[in-house]
Amino acid sequence: QNELGNPLTVPPPIPTFAPSSDLNPTAHSEYCSNRSMSRGNGDRITDRIRRYDAHSSVLDEFRIRTTQGALLSTITVIAIGYLINTELNFNLTPTITDRVHVNATTPTGLQVEFDVTFPEIACALLSVDAADPTGQAQSLHIDRTHRVWKHRLDSEGREIGRRSRFELGDTMKHEEDVRELVKEVKPHLMEVTDENGKAVDMEKAMEKEEASKSKVDDSGGNEVECGSCFGAGDEGECCNTCDDVKRAYRRKGWHIADLDNIAVCREAVRSAQEKDEGCNIHGIVALSTGGGNFHIAPGRSLENFGEEDKMTLGDIILGAFEQFNVSHTVNKLHFGTDFPGKTNQLDGADRNVEDAYVMYQYYLQIVPTVYKYLNGTEIHTNQFSVTEHMRHVTPGSGRGLPGVFFYYEVSALHVVFEETRLGWIRFFTSVCAVVGGVFTVMGVLDRNIYERTKGKPVNLTPRKTPTTGTPR
Repeated sequence: QNELGNPLTVPPPIPTFAPSSDLNPTAHSEYCSNRSMSRGNGDRITDRIRRYDAHSSVLDEFRIRTTQGALLSTITVIAIGYLINTELNFNLTPTITDRVHVNATTPTGLQVEFDVTFPEIACALLSVDAADPTGQAQSLHIDRTHRVWKHRLDSEGREIGRRSRFELGDTMKHEEDVRELVKEVKPHLMEVTDENGKAVDMEKAMEKEEASKSKVDDSGGNEVECGSCFGAGDEGECCNTCDDVKRAYRRKGWHIADLDNIAVCREAVRSAQEKDEGCNIHGIVALSTGGGNFHIAPGRSLENFGEEDKMTLGDIILGAFEQFNVSHTVNKLHFGTDFPGKTNQLDGADRNVEDAYVMYQYYLQIVPTVYKYLNGTEIHTNQFSVTEHMRHVTPGSGRGLPGVFFYYEVSALHVVFEETRLGWIRFFTSVCAVVGGVFTVMGVLDRNIYERTKGKPVNLTPRKTPTTGTPR
């Protein structure tokens, strides 16, 4: 019995199992000894590994949870998420680095794409020419990829006639563009009805209207991909318009005996048919990199080329004193392919000129440029800076002609733009710094707030009694 008089309950004995008689006692003892040794070795190795634990955990009963701690934890998560997103954009978004060096090689050619509108001058009176720094005429290198187009404009600025099929062929470069156009137009083809209420086939109506327009398009007659220059052109040069043929003959110093023998000249529109009209002239030409100018100038010299025997002295005098309003709009002026961030200063520039004898001059400094993408693709193109000057030209003085002149010079400097980014390793390093830094700062802040609001944390060290020294 115990002290209270209750009977003691004896637990049942733990059963013991003797080793089977079939087992060898010596083998059994060796087995148990090896097992205890391996267990002891494993525990010692585990203990050694635990010594290097730098992230020891704290039991929940020793943690103090507060409201400000929860608020700071929420702010910590938000701050870490924001900073990680910032680091992601900073390290993985391509940045452009630029450097300038002296160009060791000479560019092989300078491609120019231009689009200029003259609202007060007829197309038959405008000509595009180029000259080198000495004033000698240079070729525009008109071929299968370089062309010049002129479009007649009425008094309200609308185009007259059809565009060239080669010009239209570049407006849609992908099959998806055609499909999108069909989707937009097809639903409306059956919505139009005639006066009797019958549906009108808009496709046939548009073809009929197109056929009723002027049969002479801007290129003059039936177009070919590369027209003949009749012996006056350089190797590979094409003459697709009457202006191209005249320009090639004039550059050679030759005379055209009979323009009626040239089909594109026989069908060309004369200035008398373009009264009170304007002109849009645009194209792509190749110029020499040695500098010079290309200009768009009004006059009757190109129109009357080959017909000098029909001109009188009065025609020559009137031509020298004829007035032209060279007010113009530079819709586009590009030297080479565009690249991200490229600026073309003259695009959309509108210049109104009141003087009828004006030479409007643009001085262009061309800077060869290379743009390198992340995938290794390179674009070789050009940038330019520009200054403008307007000069009055006295008629008959021989000191210039009215028109728009683009003087250019290729710089000896070379600019390289290259896309770079820091990469994933820098990003992961930044993430580690962000997470550790935010946790550390918030932890210090949390401790300071706790000490100021509720005093110092409780000292969990056991206190000893004065007599026995045992914990209370």
